[in-house]
Amino acid sequence: MFGSRKKVRFAVVGGGQISQQAFMPGIGRTSNSELAALVTGDPVKADKLAALYGIKAWTYEQYGDLLTSGEIDAVYVATPNFLHRDYAVPALEAGIHVLLEKPMASSVEEAEAILAAQRKGGAKLMIAYRLHHEPGTVEMITRARKGEFGELRYFTSTFAQNVREENSRGHNGYWGGPVPDMGTYPLNAVRNLFGEEPLSVHAVGTKTPSRGFNFHDTVAVTLRFPGERLAQFTVSYATAPSESFTLVGRNASIHASPCFMFGPKVGIAYVEKTEDGETEHRFDPVEQFGNETEYFSDCILNDRHPEADGEEGLLDMQVLEAVARSLDTGKTVMLEPRTRKRSIEPDQALKLKPAKQPTEEDMINIIPQSA
Repeated sequence: MFGSRKKVRFAVVGGGQISQQAFMPGIGRTSNSELAALVTGDPVKADKLAALYGIKAWTYEQYGDLLTSGEIDAVYVATPNFLHRDYAVPALEAGIHVLLEKPMASSVEEAEAILAAQRKGGAKLMIAYRLHHEPGTVEMITRARKGEFGELRYFTSTFAQNVREENSRGHNGYWGGPVPDMGTYPLNAVRNLFGEEPLSVHAVGTKTPSRGFNFHDTVAVTLRFPGERLAQFTVSYATAPSESFTLVGRNASIHASPCFMFGPKVGIAYVEKTEDGETEHRFDPVEQFGNETEYFSDCILNDRHPEADGEEGLLDMQVLEAVARSLDTGKTVMLEPRTRKRSIEPDQALKLKPAKQPTEEDMINIIPQSA
């Protein structure tokens, strides 16, 4: 398919903040990927971003033509969550590889439709869990799975930010809100740290009186895992920024912060505590979006199955949907026992140097996410 060409040609689907701030600059750090096209409904973004990156812009109405044009090999889908299926399914059925932003979709049914399209078309699908390629995160997960902290007992986490109601995240209901957007991070972290899938979910949500969100803007979630392990996390769209998690085992605990965010100055770090004292582990900032793209393109070029595949995305989706049911009913939701076929491998950690990111003022026609 690629012949002597050694780079995977990507189209970005959606010209919002995450694309402009992170993916489009980050792909330039890779050795095996290149930006080839942009799909957007905004003519100003189309003109300016196409000129900035020397690429061709397509409208959403032209998406089908792009998929059969021969000008791209893969798409990075970064639309609002409720549109993921609309752009992932046609690409996969056309044999175009898909790097899909998390959460995978806005329902389990949609996620299963995306997986079915992947099986039908045979192209590769990877969910954009960028931290699966960040060295500090991979080290913590690898050490936890090897038993270096002892038998793991519980996990707690906070991930919060102050989001503008005008931003697309602020008015698209539960699936545009803090649980799928931010809760996916602690959920995915604890699933991989424990190496287990949760058995039950209970959630409590609140709505800040002074804010205009059409969902619970602050949510606390409790998960019960096999072996009587517990995990809790709280996410919010209505507070000062905060991000951390604590993992406690019988022999040691670790407290990680920063642990979920990205940027040229964001290096993941954690403090390990044992009866002998504390040890701080700090990692240099890396190009997280470039890392995941480098990994995915390597899988495409060498015909390898990516680790963070559709199954990984679906497992998170099943929990996120259960959180929604618990918020609606006020009851604990039981989950079917499940197991994960794959796990994060140490060699997935990559160390591309961070790309320079545009400021909110530099980005084109966006409503900034942060209030």
